[in-house]
Amino acid sequence: MNGQDANTIHIDGSSGEGGGQMLRSALTLSMLSGKPLRMTRIRAGRAKPGLMRQHLVSVQAAERISSAHVTGAAIGSTELEFTPGPVQAGVYRFAIGTAGSTMLVLQTLLPVLLRADAKSTLVIEGGTHNGMAPSTDFIARAFLPQIHRMGADVVLEVERLGFYPAGGGAVRVVVTPRPLYPLHLSERGAALGIEAHALVLGLPEKIALRELTEVADRLKLRRKQLHVDRREQRGGMGNALHIFAAFENVEEVVTSLGERGLPSEAVAANACHEMQAYLEHDAPVGEHLADQLLLPMLVAGGGSFVTATPSGHLLSNAAVIEAFGLARVEIEAMPERGVAHRVSVVATEPLLRMRSD
Repeated sequence: MNGQDANTIHIDGSSGEGGGQMLRSALTLSMLSGKPLRMTRIRAGRAKPGLMRQHLVSVQAAERISSAHVTGAAIGSTELEFTPGPVQAGVYRFAIGTAGSTMLVLQTLLPVLLRADAKSTLVIEGGTHNGMAPSTDFIARAFLPQIHRMGADVVLEVERLGFYPAGGGAVRVVVTPRPLYPLHLSERGAALGIEAHALVLGLPEKIALRELTEVADRLKLRRKQLHVDRREQRGGMGNALHIFAAFENVEEVVTSLGERGLPSEAVAANACHEMQAYLEHDAPVGEHLADQLLLPMLVAGGGSFVTATPSGHLLSNAAVIEAFGLARVEIEAMPERGVAHRVSVVATEPLLRMRSD
């Protein structure tokens, strides 16, 4: 992935997983390291190649907080040049304008703001529950607790829910920089219980009840483990089923979204299938959390975790990190634990100080 120019990192956006995450990670790493970025063939293999609205907002947000010089920031663009300046803490508002994921924009900025010299407040408007991105529930209950264990001070508040296709959601995030410490997450710890929550926004409660009945049958849950969350919000409509499996050291969160024409039982079956796959092995970090921990661990100076078979997202994220020369990402199979793999982020000492020092 390294380009020929020693001062600019070149990323081929069609390599590996080839999606928007490669762009977001590259933007984050460019701001952290101060190295200019040139990215080509962005999302080249997708049905609609190039920057979509939520990708463009991530670029614009990164541009704003780092006073970057940017070329190629336009809908449909498959090439981008990004030269960051100093990161500035502050109060920022970013509007995606669609149901594009607010959480993906947040993940572009969070590692950088954790290294800023003052507190920042972000208000991001768009989708809070998007089938192709982590939900706010996942970030609040699976991702942020691990960041807090590293020493971070991050507060997330959902002001309005936003579902596809209308969007209209809003989140407020307050990031107060603190020293971060390496996290090593190798065991789940004691099981604390499983719960299912069915959220219906502007829809009949019977949808939630049908989903929860199916979950109870498949996962053998009792009534006290089932929760209906029925809300009304002007102009809002949507359905999200979450299953939470809590352990002493980690919480796995599975989300399945309702959609027109999809039976409630199918929504529940999708969520149960994913949760059952997680419960069949003993690795603490699930597929979606795994690739999201790499950048915070880099900021913390390193860390490690155990996950199941590495996903394409994890491998692509690791490759982008190594392209910037900030760390090695070592992935080692653990045959004694079945499908488990140990993932270690080993920071390069001279680059550990990055821009904030």
